[in-house]
Amino acid sequence: MRLPACTVWTAGHTALDRPAPPISLALGIFDGVHRGHLQVLDAALADARRRSGLFAVLTFDPHPSRLLRPEAATRLFTPPAEKTRRLLEAGADCVLWKAFTADFAAIRAEDFLARLKKWLPSLAAIFVGENFRFGQKRAGDIGVLQATAPALSLTAHGIPRLEVEALPVSSSRIREALLAADLPAVAAMLGRPYSASGIVLPGRQLGRTLGFPTLNLPWAPELTPPFGVYATTVRDLRNPGAPPLPAVSNYGRRPTVSPDDAPLLETHLLTPACPFTTGSEIEVAWHTHMRPEHTFPSLDALRAQIQSDTAAARALHQAT
Repeated sequence: MRLPACTVWTAGHTALDRPAPPISLALGIFDGVHRGHLQVLDAALADARRRSGLFAVLTFDPHPSRLLRPEAATRLFTPPAEKTRRLLEAGADCVLWKAFTADFAAIRAEDFLARLKKWLPSLAAIFVGENFRFGQKRAGDIGVLQATAPALSLTAHGIPRLEVEALPVSSSRIREALLAADLPAVAAMLGRPYSASGIVLPGRQLGRTLGFPTLNLPWAPELTPPFGVYATTVRDLRNPGAPPLPAVSNYGRRPTVSPDDAPLLETHLLTPACPFTTGSEIEVAWHTHMRPEHTFPSLDALRAQIQSDTAAARALHQAT
């Protein structure tokens, strides 16, 4: 029986307890699902199609650093729902989320593949990045996988790291670029612009009062770009064929009007009409950091700045 496409399973509670075709499994954290990750995913996809099998992805929550070094835990920049969507868009037939627990971290590296085989009886091949580490004290590497795979009738594949500007593409490099608001560098490593997605929520209508109505998205991954104003584009996730629309966005706490609120992504379309309403599912792509967030002395001063930001964003879009 073939599992239906775009199924999301939770691994670790029970094995996939139904007959399944051979599984080619990509294994990793995949924060951002960047160009380097795509090399691993593409290799697993090609193997699955060659076998007429299933392309599955196994990832983890929380990030292992939350357990292993909580004082310096890695902050992820891709929320779980978006990561799942990106993995499915990369061709995965199913995405399996495994809780990263102390028991899981204590598995001996030499026993790791046997445990995976128990969870996934039809597992045929495993694909990881060449720097992937696993098992007790992170002692496992691709060498251990390739040494233990044959006895389980498996193949194990380590995929070389991709380089951009003579350095390996990595989620760590992307995090550094995001914190610096270096969006071109982020896009070069992701293979697409950095983006935020979600359901448009009703707001306080302040933007409309100021003459600049906005689409409001709560957006709070563990790591985000700096608060500020960005030239952006917006696309309709429920209508993939529709072109992205030019926009300007403010991400932050809106210190002039509501400094105690949670961070919010507010986006004003630069088109005559807005095709989106409350409840629309959109993706906002961030292209250029225009300025940091400021507190203004009055709503009139804020309105004047928004007018300036809108004109600047329009010029940026026209120049590209």
